[in-house]
Amino acid sequence: MDRVEFKAMINDALDGKIDLIITKSVSRFARNTVDTLTTVRKLKEENIEVWFEKENIQTLDSKGELLITIMSSLAQEESRSISENCTWGQRKRFADGKVTVPFSRFLGYDRGEDGNLIINPEEAKSVKLLYALFLEGRSCYGVAKELTARGIKTPGGKDKWSAQSVKSILTNEKYKGDALLQKSFTVDFLTKKKKKNEGEIPQYYVKNNHEAIIEPETWDFVQTLLEHDYRKSKNSVSIFSGKLKCEDCGDWYGSKVWHSTSKYKRTIWQCNSKFKEKCQTPHFTEDEIKDAFMNAVNILMKEREQIQANFQAIETIAYSTKELEIERDKLYAEMESISNLMEHAIQNNARVALDQEKYNQEFDEMTERFNGVKKKCDAINEKIEDKKTRHIQAGRFIKTLLSEDEMATFSPLLWQSLLDYAKVSRNGKLIFIFRNGMEI
Repeated sequence: MDRVEFKAMINDALDGKIDLIITKSVSRFARNTVDTLTTVRKLKEENIEVWFEKENIQTLDSKGELLITIMSSLAQEESRSISENCTWGQRKRFADGKVTVPFSRFLGYDRGEDGNLIINPEEAKSVKLLYALFLEGRSCYGVAKELTARGIKTPGGKDKWSAQSVKSILTNEKYKGDALLQKSFTVDFLTKKKKKNEGEIPQYYVKNNHEAIIEPETWDFVQTLLEHDYRKSKNSVSIFSGKLKCEDCGDWYGSKVWHSTSKYKRTIWQCNSKFKEKCQTPHFTEDEIKDAFMNAVNILMKEREQIQANFQAIETIAYSTKELEIERDKLYAEMESISNLMEHAIQNNARVALDQEKYNQEFDEMTERFNGVKKKCDAINEKIEDKKTRHIQAGRFIKTLLSEDEMATFSPLLWQSLLDYAKVSRNGKLIFIFRNGMEI
């Protein structure tokens, strides 16, 4: 086919004049794999199908995805000479520990004369405020709302903050002085599409790469809070939100303002379902909650050496993920085996004339089997991550307990770091459940 006519056909398809292109084979469609892949993807984005008769592959069905994958691997070789040099140079810099940062959109740091990160004092104040607001108990949404109200600019120079922007800063290791390199990589040499690096290529973690804005211990603690407390309401603006649970109905306590227009105004906490469920649990003032917490922590302080000994005795067994990881690896192997069978089936269907009804039935069965195994694998991964998170929380609980003196005044940081939640009983007693599982 003349290239001018080929281009005209593709343009007609993209203009909506053609919805199906039939071609004898993959090799006859375009001059090379790169052109074929680029064109097929462009058409697919507009829901236009290409049917390769010889291979019996239609680009819009699930089996067409494998064709694109196979062609993609070939296309990488054909286009590698253009892009590989740039990629190699970038990865070499990462391997050497050289940090690349988009400074124009990076709050808190500027580029130094040597190309490294140096603290921008004014912007660093905004970063510290953001972390402080989160540690006070606000959700990412609540922090974003407060920063917007204070007129603080986002990293991109905008007036309105989003919860995602806040979370991005809270989870960026550069604020504690470290640098994780090669967080993403280019997956397609043709489209330059990038993907989050989840172990496909090496990552490099550089400790103490530059001066920290946030203390490493504080940054690590924030990560634990993000993992543990993400269930909280986006409107959460108090350290007590999502921490007090009604023993009658299981709902959380919320704040209520009494006498809001008089000099007797005060904030109390009561069950959010008190009048729906007719709960018998009482309300509390914030001072009452603080006093009860301080008493519970001081009891813990007296027993901290025994608590540490108990933790060390069970740590290896209680938080081990070895058996779960063995089970997960078996499922990974099964997924790979099924995937190979599916790939072989598609290749065989392209070479040999098969009963298509039977072929589709067998392929669908393999797909269902693969998805079933993947679901089990995802569930095990979730259990592994849960154990790891609880291990980190328990370890930090012990470390905090050993580093603190008896509480004389209420500490929001200790409330966040030591406490999981508190139960409120009908008799007015607050039972504190700490992050190591102890109840007081």
